[in-house]
Amino acid sequence: MQASLAPSMLFANRCLRIASIFIVLCALAAPSAAQVVGATLSGTVTDSSGAVVPNAQVTVTGVETGVTRTVPTNATGLYSLPNLAPGPYSVNIAAPGFATVQQPQLTLMVGEKEVFNATLQVAKVSENIEVTAGAPTVQLASSEISDVVNETTTRELPLNGRDWTQLASLQAGIANIRTQPSAAGLNNRGNRGFGSQLTINGARPQQNNYRIDGISVNDYANSAPGSTLGVSLGVDAIQEFSVVSSNYSAAYGLTSGGVINASTKAGSNAFHGTAYEFLRNDKLDARNYVDTVRPPFKRNQFGASLGGPIRKNHTFFFVDYEGLRQALSTTNLTTVPSLNARNGILTTSKTPITVDPAVKPYLPLWHVPDPGSEKGDIGTYSFVGKSDTPEDFITARVDHTLSQKDSAHVTYLFDNASTTLPDNLNVLLNTNRTRRQTVSIEENHVFTPTFVNAVRVGANREVADTLDTLPGANPLGNDPSLGAGPGLFAPQLNVGSGVTQFQGGLNGTSFANYGFTTWQFYDDAFLTRGIHSLKFGFAYERIDSNMTLSASPDGIFRFNSLSDFLQNKPLSLQIQLGGANPRNLRQRVFGGYFEDDIRLASNLTVNAGLRYEPATVPTEAHGKVANLRTLDSPQVFSGDPYFHNPTLKNFDPRVGFSWDPFKNGKTAIRGGFGFFDMLPLTYQFNLMDAFSAPFFLFPTLNNPPAGSFPKGALPLIQAGGALRADFVDFNPARSYVMQWNLNVQREVAHNLTAMVGYVGSHGVHLPFRTTDANAVPPTLAPQGYVWPCGGAIVNGICSKPGTGTKVNPAFGQIDGQTFTAGSAYDALLISVKRTLARGLQLQGSYTWAKSLDTSSSVIAGGPFQNSISGGLFAVPLRGPSDFNLAHNLVLNGIWQIPGHYRNAAVTGLLGGWEVGSIYQISDGMPFTPQISGDALGLTTSTTIDLPNRVRSAGCGTAVNPGDFAHYIKTECFTFPNPSTLLGNAGRNSLTGPGLQELDFSLYKNIPLRFISEASKLQFRSEFFNATNHTNFGPPITNNKLFDTKGNAITLAGKLDTMATPARQIQFGLKLIW
Repeated sequence: MQASLAPSMLFANRCLRIASIFIVLCALAAPSAAQVVGATLSGTVTDSSGAVVPNAQVTVTGVETGVTRTVPTNATGLYSLPNLAPGPYSVNIAAPGFATVQQPQLTLMVGEKEVFNATLQVAKVSENIEVTAGAPTVQLASSEISDVVNETTTRELPLNGRDWTQLASLQAGIANIRTQPSAAGLNNRGNRGFGSQLTINGARPQQNNYRIDGISVNDYANSAPGSTLGVSLGVDAIQEFSVVSSNYSAAYGLTSGGVINASTKAGSNAFHGTAYEFLRNDKLDARNYVDTVRPPFKRNQFGASLGGPIRKNHTFFFVDYEGLRQALSTTNLTTVPSLNARNGILTTSKTPITVDPAVKPYLPLWHVPDPGSEKGDIGTYSFVGKSDTPEDFITARVDHTLSQKDSAHVTYLFDNASTTLPDNLNVLLNTNRTRRQTVSIEENHVFTPTFVNAVRVGANREVADTLDTLPGANPLGNDPSLGAGPGLFAPQLNVGSGVTQFQGGLNGTSFANYGFTTWQFYDDAFLTRGIHSLKFGFAYERIDSNMTLSASPDGIFRFNSLSDFLQNKPLSLQIQLGGANPRNLRQRVFGGYFEDDIRLASNLTVNAGLRYEPATVPTEAHGKVANLRTLDSPQVFSGDPYFHNPTLKNFDPRVGFSWDPFKNGKTAIRGGFGFFDMLPLTYQFNLMDAFSAPFFLFPTLNNPPAGSFPKGALPLIQAGGALRADFVDFNPARSYVMQWNLNVQREVAHNLTAMVGYVGSHGVHLPFRTTDANAVPPTLAPQGYVWPCGGAIVNGICSKPGTGTKVNPAFGQIDGQTFTAGSAYDALLISVKRTLARGLQLQGSYTWAKSLDTSSSVIAGGPFQNSISGGLFAVPLRGPSDFNLAHNLVLNGIWQIPGHYRNAAVTGLLGGWEVGSIYQISDGMPFTPQISGDALGLTTSTTIDLPNRVRSAGCGTAVNPGDFAHYIKTECFTFPNPSTLLGNAGRNSLTGPGLQELDFSLYKNIPLRFISEASKLQFRSEFFNATNHTNFGPPITNNKLFDTKGNAITLAGKLDTMATPARQIQFGLKLIW
């Protein structure tokens, strides 16, 4: 054991020594700027002949704080001011013999590189020249594709739930993943992260990095921050945020996707604040398509913020509180056995079958079908389920200028929420809880006007509890007589044939408790020498990932079909033996980078950088890591190393350029290419290590005897069930993504900028996660992959599938992860943006993209509702990514309607109105047509079985757009012959319904000049899905077309999920002062 630990410890110690040397060098040799947090203002100062002006004094002053910074131009006329806090500044440029140039207001955005060039005129006496034009609206200093969502956009656009991260999808190349498990339903969302997930230019959501004041706030699943409602509150606490989507600076680490980089509000020399309440009520809403009555709904969001000076021009504070109280009722659609089926009368059987007496007590777990909903052996049952959520959110920030050369700020964020909701069959109640805390401390020191250093330390902590159970509407859920053994309650039941799975009785749902903390340190440096703007820095993060997970503690029985369930012919049983066993994973990440922005000419900047980012292999505080090392190994290896470290050669070069061909600051031709590593962090192994033998006992019993459900199978699995284990590729390859882009930006009119660009990426050796890798392997025949049949094949149906030998017969379920997945993304991006001027702000973004991969899975085999439930290492299923969205158009705007009239009463009535809107139209999400049950004979805990696609007249497309009941053209699919043949339908080969949604807001602003000139009372009305357009998601349950015998499932192809709610109206009252 000691010998195996030594390489990891030596590596960590070596990195710490290198880090120490690096920090000393930064402190002694280079000015630093935390470029990923603040903005950089740079430019060139010339005279009227075009000659550079050295030693010109460039002074910037914060308009709201009075804090100043001064820097001289160097011998090439270049100046650079890094790490400026976002906000408005005045710029003053002076040189002896020249008239002083003044720019009274220049707004700098978070993380942006702004260029402000100036031409000095010879002074006549004592002359000042005021410049009215701002900095160029095109990006002249950077090759990255990025945009900033400013405070006006965040505050004034209609925002359902007041989740500021939703606005990231206003940018081209970025889209919400609409098939993420709902935060308002019983599902595994908690294990995958509660926050709303985004795909950024084809990346998995876990490849993105979220930062608040420079601290990474990704959660234990490396997903977006969010509460149990899936939202990130704090609209009134966020100053602005940037979305960096391609070819970003080497200063950014922990990401191979995109970066969402937010800055919190700070106080100023004037006191300012808000107080508000927003009201939602079902009386204001429309009915959803599936609602027979309007479900009850109440939401109140309320809060206040206050900022101001503690000591003018030196010390400032800002605090924000937001509370949310919600009682949400939603209509849930479930598929249940028909009345005839409960009595053994099946349309798939020529004669009635005998329902086993042991099965009958469990049938009432499924409510009887709604009248008129039965079709074949199943029907639908709808119920209104109520979820209750209280949430409290707090942000506090203090900024202090210690001296003209020293400044610091501290930010603290706290968010606490819980949601209680019914399970998917309205049997039990489940509770989710989240508590998030973040602290950021940053100190900036100006050694000389051109030498600045910034040090930042912080921590991010999240505690989450998922799916704790409570008694609910159906007393059978807490009836111990239905347990498979003493002290147990009803097991989970997966009966196939399209019937909704029962998620288990009391304490039977797989639950999890997470305690996740990251400790972070950063030092960034910035140095200007001639035409070179040099930046380099160091980052360190320690990950403490503590968790206690439970897997089906009451057991889970699977059946191939409803008929098999009724006749008590179980396919398999899995059950947790003993209590849950805590895991405490530990990992460290190191990062160092060097970057040079080279000003080759006044109109050409080249960005060149290199990042090195290794990580230690995850360990467990008490040595409780286990791995098979090879998939067919008969032995589990416990202890370190979990796997060999693939990150030691993580050198990431990044290069780009920005060229202004006309030298007028109105056009930028830009391009870039870079490498970005996807680190094997703890989140990838949460659900693997926690459930692996020998530290967790979760055996599988395949093909238990007929009649052994529910109690007869338990002694058999206790005596000889095959244990669950995990397999992580012991010698993984380096996992990385190559990104590239080429684009043109043009200022087509004052305040109006357009961009057209191409973005591409290629993922290499990405994680390929499957819930169960221990399948019976197939053989490759001329017609495709075929699994063995141990019986006769009659009319194409194998009478005895699943008789082959598993890859590893010594174990049952094997959670598997290799690093063999690949991805490819290509997109055309078009955006047009008008910054706020004369009361009007507009933006449009269009993306035409294609995202392909062999697997979209990480964390778990099925990360999204449209994911296939697992993957087969032996049969790669390359196809559209689970989040592929071919066409996506998003428009948004804010219009402050002019309303100044000679009559004060008329002005009071007609003035002060403001409208805002967001409109989106896009293609649907992809999904896979499947076969229910295990016709192939994989004998795994999760199955993948595809039908055959028919290529005939009328089947050019296999969906019926606009047909709610028959969205899938089931006539375009056939059952494979033999039944153990994997069909050719393909992964994600179908596309769900498209989406159209208009959100609209109308505000009335009433001036309150007796408080201050800028104070106002704002009445707000917001309409979400204002046109009440019905937006269906892809069929999630009803994508099963056949059962294991080739019988058509009667509800196959019917749309069963909603992508958006019906029209919702929100009223609000907000005091701004």
